[in-house]
Amino acid sequence: MAIVNGGDNVLHTAYRFTDHSQCAYSRGTGTLHAETGLEAGGQRRGEEAKVGVQRTTWAIDKKDEDTAANAEDETLYKDQNATWADKHLPESVLPYAKLARVDRPIGTYLLLLPGLWSIGLAAEPGHLPNLELMALFGIGAFVMRGAGCTINDFWDRDIDGKVKRTRQRPLASGRVSPLQAWAFLAAQCSIGLAVLVQMNTFTIALGAASLVPVALYPLAKRYIGWPQAVLGLTFNWGALLGWAAVHGDLDLSVTVPLYLGGALWTLMYDTIYAHQDKEDDRALGLRSSALTIGDEMAKPVLAGFGAGALALWALAGANAGLGASPLYLGALGCTGAHFAWQIGTADLDDRLNLTQRFVSNQTVGAIMLAGIVGGKYML
Repeated sequence: MAIVNGGDNVLHTAYRFTDHSQCAYSRGTGTLHAETGLEAGGQRRGEEAKVGVQRTTWAIDKKDEDTAANAEDETLYKDQNATWADKHLPESVLPYAKLARVDRPIGTYLLLLPGLWSIGLAAEPGHLPNLELMALFGIGAFVMRGAGCTINDFWDRDIDGKVKRTRQRPLASGRVSPLQAWAFLAAQCSIGLAVLVQMNTFTIALGAASLVPVALYPLAKRYIGWPQAVLGLTFNWGALLGWAAVHGDLDLSVTVPLYLGGALWTLMYDTIYAHQDKEDDRALGLRSSALTIGDEMAKPVLAGFGAGALALWALAGANAGLGASPLYLGALGCTGAHFAWQIGTADLDDRLNLTQRFVSNQTVGAIMLAGIVGGKYML
């Protein structure tokens, strides 16, 4: 029994040994698993770190690629829109020339033409208009159009930087500081004043009054839905000045319809132009007649502006003695046909098309001027 019991004890001991061995094995296996897990976790973390580095590197590379692409796109845009000024003017002068839009004379023409019309209508029958006065108006239009652009760009310098078409303007890009712009504006206004004082007292006072709408236009796009109407009242001030410069007063029966017709003309062509920026304006919370009218009603409304301009110009001509002039009536007819072409062929989503329609209004101005001067001379 003792032996048996002893054997049993031995067996129990053996079993216990076996159990401990298994436990030890299990613990060893657990340790092995733990070590393997740690090793696997380390590998995973290493792989994740590598992936993270790769992702970071990719993001940096992508950012660099985007920056390079944007820079390349910006360079291409600048190259495509380069003018004679970019190619020939020295770097010290170029920003100021760009600020005054010296390289884009269409604005000067559109500002000048209503003044020339008015001088022409004020001429005596059978006579040509005063050419010296026309030359002074040309200088004044060139200088004051530049001054208006300086004021506009000063107010819009933060907005212009967010719009592709305008982000390279000197104030928006930082090439001209606000203080430098104010100094430049003072010089422009001084030259404009030197031109204005060559005229009679009434014209000087009337010219000084034009600074009010000039200053208001840049603010109009922030607060009203028709900033182009304010521009129309500003850009056609010459229709009042021209007659005043010749006669020292205003014949309201001629100058008022000429002025208001010009304002409608400007409202028409600048609404066409404003369609270029409608998406940027909408995103920035700015206002324009293009957004106010909308695409669907744009062309009928533009046609209404054009028809109104023609009717008012016909009235101005009739009151100035040109009601039966074949040349003047022919000019009105050609202008109407040009308006129909502009509006009918305008693609409201094509920047190049819109710019071409806008610029073509210098032809409208020339046709009207020829009809006025020729009609007066033939009386």
